[in-house]
Amino acid sequence: MKKVEIFIKNIFLKILLLLKAGNLSKEKPEFNEGSKILFIRLNRIGDALVTTPLLKEVKRQLKCKVHVLADKNNSFIFTNNPYVDKVVVFRKGFKGFFETLDYIKKENFDAIVDLHDDVSTTVTYLLAMAKAPNKFGLRKGNEEVYTRTVTKPDPRTVHVVDRVMALGELLNVEICKREINVNYQLQSIRKVEKIIEGKFPDGKFILGINISAGSQARFWGVQKYRELIRFLKAYNIHVLLLCSEKELPQALEINEGVEDNIFHSPSFDEFASAIAMLDMLFTPDTMAVHLASVWNIPVFGIYVHYNTTDMIWTPYGSDFDGVITENNTLNDVTVKEVVDKLKPFLEKYIQ
Repeated sequence: MKKVEIFIKNIFLKILLLLKAGNLSKEKPEFNEGSKILFIRLNRIGDALVTTPLLKEVKRQLKCKVHVLADKNNSFIFTNNPYVDKVVVFRKGFKGFFETLDYIKKENFDAIVDLHDDVSTTVTYLLAMAKAPNKFGLRKGNEEVYTRTVTKPDPRTVHVVDRVMALGELLNVEICKREINVNYQLQSIRKVEKIIEGKFPDGKFILGINISAGSQARFWGVQKYRELIRFLKAYNIHVLLLCSEKELPQALEINEGVEDNIFHSPSFDEFASAIAMLDMLFTPDTMAVHLASVWNIPVFGIYVHYNTTDMIWTPYGSDFDGVITENNTLNDVTVKEVVDKLKPFLEKYIQ
């Protein structure tokens, strides 16, 4: 049934794109403090984080009203962002879709910007049916729904942040690569500072090991993490295990029942605050990588890079090294392989 639904949805989408052909405009609109722009970024937390540099530059340079249409899973990234004036959560289903169209009509936006790197069927339908004088996006196969597009930079060689920043050209925003970075506003830093300072009061170097990765395929394994921690005991540093509530049993197993150097919280903001307290991060998860980038924290990653030619999501504003596998799990990544690369990377900072 799901396949039939997708097939029908794609047929309607092709018809809609044909009807919208010739929609592209050659005129370059101007925006200022009186303008109101809607940015659309659905899906995951990491997807939201990599769009924050563009939102900052738009707000800083144009001084316009910035609204974001977000997913329930990533809206909190934008909620406390000082460069965003309003966040609206997209509700799935027909009712939510038409509520969103009503909201767009009511707000009378000067432009709608699709921040997605790939074609989103939902966003394509929204753009095709929404009323706005300007609709912008990367050139990626659904050009008919936009009034202006810009060439999508090559994902094999261009960082995802820079691909999003390419949209700045359509908004007349100048991009200085040296001045941009992922941004996130912490709310829980004082609380988390007290917790971590209570664990490690002596101020030594803290290496955070994040074991949460969003899927079992990217969990490296209890024994491998144990061996890594044994290796790190040779250094005069603290090791902090980071995990979600769901992975706490695995963290306790890795740490042989000891909870003293484990940080876990159901709050994303507290997790982000803990990363902000680190001197270095070890992680299999790209969302944590982008958070480390906010505070220029060096990152060592273990990556699954399966069935794709896109470049990996490295931190934008931080030093990085890591081990990459082209298999669909981390099972083939050995402790020796990791230690051989981590050792010089770590020693560069602790010395």
